Amino acid sequence: MRAVVQRVTQARVDVAGETVGEIGTGLMVLLGVTHDDTAEAATRLATKIWNLRILRKERSAAEVDAGILVVSQFTLYGDARKGRRPTWTAAAPGAVAEPLYAQFCSALRGLGATVAEGVFGADMQITLTNDGPTTLVLEV
Repeated sequence: MRAVVQRVTQARVDVAGETVGEIGTGLMVLLGVTHDDTAEAATRLATKIWNLRILRKERSAAEVDAGILVVSQFTLYGDARKGRRPTWTAAAPGAVAEPLYAQFCSALRGLGATVAEGVFGADMQITLTNDGPTTLVLEV
């Protein structure tokens, strides 16, 4: 499981012109799932992100009750090492990835996070203001 985590002052995700998820100050998480990921990995990654001290004054989302916007993104497992066209074979198919995406969001909520979400598999437009900028890539 792979996540791109960005510290933001605001973020929102729109589908078909409608805002489906929005946060103020907090974390924007793009989440990719690969074939051998598990529910345990989703929970571990959620816990890591919730406690990650990357907000202002070295605080975590847990400490300041910051919002977290989570968007599924299979393209995080794209491979463009050969040729000009990426392959997506390392990305888990929707039937595998969607329950793990849901587990990740559920684990965050179980920790006390306020979670906004995109729509799994939808064509989404994301607007955000990266704060810092601070961006990390995490993998479990």
